Amino acid sequence: MRLFSSLKPGLAVRKPAAFYFNWVWRRFVSAGSGLKMSPVNLRVEPDSKCLFDRPVTVKVDGLAPRQLVTLRATLTDEKGDIFSSSVRYQSDGKGRLDLSESPALGGDYSGVQPMGFLWALKPQSPWRRLMKRDVTTPYKVDIEVRSGGEAVGKDTPGPLLASCAHERGFIGQGVRRVPVREGRIRATLFLPPGEGPFPGLVDLGGTAGGLLEYRSSLLAGHGFAAMALAYFGFEDLPERMWEFHLEYFEEALRYLQALPQVRRGGVGMVGISKGADLALSVASFLPGVSAVVSVAGCNANFMTPLQCGGSTLLPGLGMCLERVRVDEALGGVLDLSDCYEDPRDPSLQGCVVPIERASARFLFLVGEDDQNWPSTLYAAEAARRLGTHGRAPPEVMSFPGAGHLLEPPYFPHCHASFHKLVGAPLLWGGQPQPHAAAQEQAWSRVLSFLKESLPGEVARSRL
Repeated sequence: MRLFSSLKPGLAVRKPAAFYFNWVWRRFVSAGSGLKMSPVNLRVEPDSKCLFDRPVTVKVDGLAPRQLVTLRATLTDEKGDIFSSSVRYQSDGKGRLDLSESPALGGDYSGVQPMGFLWALKPQSPWRRLMKRDVTTPYKVDIEVRSGGEAVGKDTPGPLLASCAHERGFIGQGVRRVPVREGRIRATLFLPPGEGPFPGLVDLGGTAGGLLEYRSSLLAGHGFAAMALAYFGFEDLPERMWEFHLEYFEEALRYLQALPQVRRGGVGMVGISKGADLALSVASFLPGVSAVVSVAGCNANFMTPLQCGGSTLLPGLGMCLERVRVDEALGGVLDLSDCYEDPRDPSLQGCVVPIERASARFLFLVGEDDQNWPSTLYAAEAARRLGTHGRAPPEVMSFPGAGHLLEPPYFPHCHASFHKLVGAPLLWGGQPQPHAAAQEQAWSRVLSFLKESLPGEVARSRL
């Protein structure tokens, strides 16, 4: 007790003793004592559970002042593929971290990036892409803080200080998921809470095929009756992109428009990549489409002929496979960016979608580092065509540093991934931080654009 022999009894003793104890305890834990108890608190605010497109803030307190730590996040998808991120931070003078204010010192991203722990996730196996297949279950993100930050890497983490689980779901409170198997239609409808009617839209994926529901489920959380529509590679639909029939999309459009939960006066179309040019075609040849969002799309009908009434409505814009490049620096990734026929070629004008026929408003979202194809050129050509025919110009949002796969916000950037139709990894492009910023900005504008362009009030899910 010599340590306290010079102190007076009473409160004067207890305050210095408590201070000394806390100081020793923090040093003991940060030195990696191996004890399971720790004063460090790691939490996700405002809630540890939320929808995937909603921002959160990760906060840590109980660290030593100016302590160097490593923050790691890990997610395992439905196939068992693991995605992880690792970043170094330093606590403030009170031993706190707030990712909305604290700058990352290095690792998978740098600077103040509140959601960087999520969009910087990288696959541990090459050429994997995070794509949610089952929207009825959330993603679980395991977040941990470990001591050390100078030379601590993913394979040599320091002692664990704190951890927490964060769930990011896809179906908001009160949102209804309705499988649709009417006639030839293969789709899933997501209805917002309440009786409606709601503004409706059709959501088309790209050349990955199948029935991808994650974007539609999130859109329903913002008040839209969103129908994810498969058009090949699902159930009894054609396995590959041999040919598409306008009548199939007409049947889907009529089904959606006839629902009592969908407001009259026009629906929207949202499409990415191949789905984007199909959305343009539907709006150009069929009535009742008020708004089209083209995400990294082409202004011409790409590859697969579009049929109507037994004849070819639009031939497919082709590719020259002799111009495929193999990027050996990336481990054999295929670069297709120079392979596509040019829709400006006078001999190929039959492939170009006549969007001047449409009564819809258009929003084009393009990444300036799209290394799949020149989507910025395609958007410019679409704008030029509308102007030539005396139509109002479309809205074009062009994002520096963004690649081809512009997803809802906080999906990890995917520079290249394996494509099952090609049987090889393809290059998509983009840089992680500007691509992540582009996804946030694009999603915000998509929501406001659809609200402006489609009839009816929009109510957002509370989750």
